[in-house]
Amino acid sequence: MSETESGSETNEFESEAKIDATSTPDVSVEYPLQVDGLRKTFGGITAVDDATFQIENGTLTGLIGPNGAGKSTTFNLITGMLKPDKGTVTFNGEDITGMEPHAIANKGLVRTFQIARELEDMTVLENMMLAPKNQRGEKLWRSVTPGVRNDVIEQEEELLERVWEVLEFFEIDHIAEEYAGNLSGGQRKLLEMARALLTDPDMLLLDEPFAGVNPSLEKRLLTHIHELREQGYTFLLVEHDMDLIMENCEHVIVLHQGRVLTEGTPADIKSNEEVIEAYLGGNV
Repeated sequence: MSETESGSETNEFESEAKIDATSTPDVSVEYPLQVDGLRKTFGGITAVDDATFQIENGTLTGLIGPNGAGKSTTFNLITGMLKPDKGTVTFNGEDITGMEPHAIANKGLVRTFQIARELEDMTVLENMMLAPKNQRGEKLWRSVTPGVRNDVIEQEEELLERVWEVLEFFEIDHIAEEYAGNLSGGQRKLLEMARALLTDPDMLLLDEPFAGVNPSLEKRLLTHIHELREQGYTFLLVEHDMDLIMENCEHVIVLHQGRVLTEGTPADIKSNEEVIEAYLGGNV
C-alpha cells in the first residue's frame, strides 16, 4: 500500500462520527422543520394542497385531521418517501425537498411508521445494533485489516453499551434476545422508537405510534416521549385520538383536504368553531 493510499484511508477512518451514548439533539435552530407550499396530486386527486407550517424546536406538535386529510402524504413528502409536485421542505436551515429517505434520516429527521417495520427474523438486540450510523464494521476491509479491526471492535463495544442503555430506557431490555416477530404490537412500537433514537435524530416524526397499543404501553410510550422532549428532542405526531393530542401536545396543526385549516394551542383548537364543526363534532 502506498503512503498516499494509507493516508487517504486514515483520513476517511478518522472522519467517521464516533458513537456517543450521551448524544443530544441540535437545538440551535428555532424552527428546525419548515414546510412551505407543499402540493401533491395523484391523478385528479389533490392529496396535499399548499400545506405550510413550521415546527418549533423542543416541542411536541400534533398533526390532526380526518381520514383523507393528507396527514400521511404530508409525512411522506417531508421524509422523502414521496416527491412533491411543488413546495419546499427545510430542515435545520437546509432545503431537503425531494431527497432520498436515507439521506434525510442521516441529517437527523427520522420517522416511525403506523405499522412497525422491524426485522422479524432477528432478535430485538440485533435490530437495535443495525440502527446507528457510521458503523466502521460495515466496510469489510476494516473488519479484517490488522490494527484497524481493533478500532472496529472498540466501536462495537461502545455501541453495544449504548444499545443496552436505550433498551433499558424503553424498558424492553428483558426481551433483548426475543425475535422481533414474536413481539406484541406495543412492544414493536417501543422497539421502533428505540431504534429511531439510536440514529441520533434531532427530530422525530411519529405516525400513529399508539395504534393497536394497550393502555399500559401507551402510557409508557407517552412517558418516554415527554422525557425525550425534555432532553431537547422535537416531535411531530400524527394521531387519531383527540383526547391524547389535546392532553399531551403543546401545539396542534389541523389539516383539511390537504391544507392547513388552522393551528394553535389545544385550547385554541378546542374553541375553534370551524374545527369543531368539521372534525370534532363538538365532543372535545
